[in-house]
Amino acid sequence: MAMKFVKMHGIGNDFVMVNAVAQSVDLGSIGDLAQQICSRRFGIGSDGLILALPSEASDLEMRMWNPDGSESEMCGNGVRCFAAFAIEEGLAQPGPLKVKTGAGELVLNALSNGQVEVDMGPARLERGEIGMSGPVSERFVDQPIEAGGQAFRGTAVSMGNPHLVLLVDDAGAIKLEELGPILEHHELFPARTNVHFVQVLSENLIIQRTWERGAGVTLACGTGACASLVAAALSGKSGRKAVVRLPGGELLIEWREDGRVMMTGPAERVFDGVWQ
Repeated sequence: MAMKFVKMHGIGNDFVMVNAVAQSVDLGSIGDLAQQICSRRFGIGSDGLILALPSEASDLEMRMWNPDGSESEMCGNGVRCFAAFAIEEGLAQPGPLKVKTGAGELVLNALSNGQVEVDMGPARLERGEIGMSGPVSERFVDQPIEAGGQAFRGTAVSMGNPHLVLLVDDAGAIKLEELGPILEHHELFPARTNVHFVQVLSENLIIQRTWERGAGVTLACGTGACASLVAAALSGKSGRKAVVRLPGGELLIEWREDGRVMMTGPAERVFDGVWQ
C-alpha cells in the first residue's frame, strides 16, 4: 500500500516522517519496513523512521524505529523534526505541543526563528534508570572504561534512552567506527547504549562525535548532546549551558538547576514522497 512520507533532518540527523493520523500504517511489520526505508542504497535513506500517531492523554504520540528495525525510546533531533512536521501537516498549532514518547511526555515549542525548543525532562543518572548492570542506585560518573585496548573515563546518562559519554582531548582523532560498536555492546549495558566522544573547548562550547545505538555513525544526536553537556558539567569541565557542536551543526543545551534539560535547534524539511 502506498504511504506518504516527508524527509526531514535536524542538523544532519535525518528521518522519514509519516503522518499515521491521516493514513493507516501496519505496526505489525514496522520493524521490517524501517529497515527497508532507512537503507541508504535500497530505500529512502535515513537515521530513523518516525510516526506521528494519535494520543488520548497527549496532543500526539511519536514512535521511532532505527535502521536496524529496533524501536528507540526517544530521539532529540527526531522530536524537533516531529514538532515542525506536526505543524506543517496540520496536526498541531505553533506553540507548546505535548508529545507522548517512549521516554515519557515531552513539551515541544516551535519558535518563530525556525528553531524548536524542547523540554527534554530530567537527566537520569542512576544505573537502574539508565539500564546499566550493577547497583541500581549507584551513579557511573567519570569512571574508567576500556575499549579496543584503550582506557577512557566515562559518564552514563539517560535522557529516556541510554548514553555513554567519554571526555577526550581530541574527539576528531577517535576511531569512531572501531570503538563505537565495542562500547555500544559493552557488558555494562545489557540493552546496548549510544556512545559519544566529547571534547570540551571552553565552559560554553563542546564538540561531540556520536556512534548511535542501532544506527552507527550519525551527524548528530540530540539526546546525546543533552547527555554530553550533563556529563561535562558533572566532571567540572563545562558550565550548565553550552553550545554542542556536532558534525551536522550546533545545538544549545541547558541543564537547569531543577535537573531538567532544555534543547534548542533547527528542524528542516527536505522533500516529500510516496513509498510504494
